[in-house]
Amino acid sequence: MFEIESKNQDLITIVTKKTSVTFDVAESKISGNISVGEIHGPGEFEVGDVTIRGIAVQEGKVIYDAEIGGVHVGIIGGIEEGLDDLGVASVLCTSSVRAIREIDPKVVIAMGNLDVMVAELKVSAKVEKKYKVKNLDSLPVALEVVALN
Repeated sequence: MFEIESKNQDLITIVTKKTSVTFDVAESKISGNISVGEIHGPGEFEVGDVTIRGIAVQEGKVIYDAEIGGVHVGIIGGIEEGLDDLGVASVLCTSSVRAIREIDPKVVIAMGNLDVMVAELKVSAKVEKKYKVKNLDSLPVALEVVALN
């Protein structure tokens, strides 16, 4: 089980029993309970029970695939490049409707203009303080959009 939280539209924090990892898509860095400090740039990392793959895209920007207990969380913000390299994401943290349509996640954590997203996708959104994921089977069947505050 893990939780996804967001303090602003550029930061996503994944909290598990063992660790807390924050992804800053604007600065392309990862921080949290990491013994080496912050991680900048692409690469493959393990932080506690979170396996992270950072994928280099446009002009020094990085998108992330975080895997926790078999659930893949894509963290891309507004970036629409490198989606093929990202692969399948059950949960997608983004502001891009194009990325949502291409990746087809079960849950979208909105990182931008929620009104435009729900209008274009023709879905409703729910507002939560944090989004809890028990396991892959607990995710909804139909697309669900969540705004974190």
